[in-house]
Formats: sequence, structure tokens, C-alpha cells
Amino acid sequence: MKTLGRHLVIELYQCDNRIISDVRKIEEIMVGAAKHANASIVDVVFHNFNPSGISGVIVIQESHLAIHTWPEFNFASVDIFTCGSTVKPWRAYEYLRKHFKSKNVTALEMKRGILGSHKKN
Repeated sequence: MKTLGRHLVIELYQCDNRIISDVRKIEEIMVGAAKHANASIVDVVFHNFNPSGISGVIVIQESHLAIHTWPEFNFASVDIFTCGSTVKPWRAYEYLRKHFKSKNVTALEMKRGILGSHKKN
């Protein structure tokens, strides 16, 4: 079955609060995860909310990596969506898990754009 992409939905619990409160550190880790997965970075945008929380996206030629943090709960939610066969999303997952120092992680992979199961119009 041919698919257009892979989408990881990741929830990182019990993260290091100092890390997920620091917008520059999160950006550095997310860029590192994209590179570790062999992705081609196009753009990087991050925003620090007041009083807390950070959202950001790494646009890659193969799609994107996105994050939102809730430092007050030591929690981060990440999406990794990749197309093609050169990017290894599970390598990005392992990188994030390690660098956010999460003690509990859940991850789900969804196949996106499943071809062959729908007729063309």
C-alpha cells in the first residue's frame, strides 16, 4: 500500500521544566531533531507565550515538525510529518525524547495519503 507521508503524534510527559520553558533551547533541540532525521530545513519559527508556553514549527522540504509546550505541566506535544523515504521520523522522536529529558512518552504513527484505496474522480 503506497502512502504519501508518515505522521508521528508525540506526547512527552515529565520533561525538564527548564528546557521546555526556554524558547531558544527548544528551537535548538527541534532543529537538531530535524537534522538527526535527515530532513532538509526550509524555515524555523518559534513563539514564547506570556505567561508560559512555547509553540514552534520547523518547515522542512518533506513537510514539518511542530511543538507546543506547557511548562506548568512539564508537558510537550510534538507532530512530525514527513513525506518521501529519506527522512527518518523515529530518529527525530528518539532525539526529542532524550533532549527534553522526558520520563514518559507516548507516540503514534499514522500513514497519510493512503493511495490505491480511492478511485480518481
